[in-house]
Amino acid sequence: MPVVRISLGRFEADQYEAVRSLLDESQQTLIPAIRALKGNRAFYAGVDSENNAMTNVSVWDTRQDAEQMDSLKAMLELARTFVDAGVQFERPITNHETLWTV
Repeated sequence: MPVVRISLGRFEADQYEAVRSLLDESQQTLIPAIRALKGNRAFYAGVDSENNAMTNVSVWDTRQDAEQMDSLKAMLELARTFVDAGVQFERPITNHETLWTV
């Protein structure tokens, strides 16, 4: 069964537009970098304006494949950009074994 990786960041309501813009722009560098990784099945980036949160959810063949994100240079560089914009990331980033699917 695949592994689901979840990264969650929270920010102040007045930062929504800035965070949304940064998240949208991040696809330019992240998409090619993530596509080059072994075992990625899907990657979703999203923002929640009601709860002032951003998330990256990805699906991987194995936990080892998911953990490649821990050292992905493009992701690490962008994380600093988001922190500078006021995003506080929950740590640790979690990698979930799937037990069932629909």
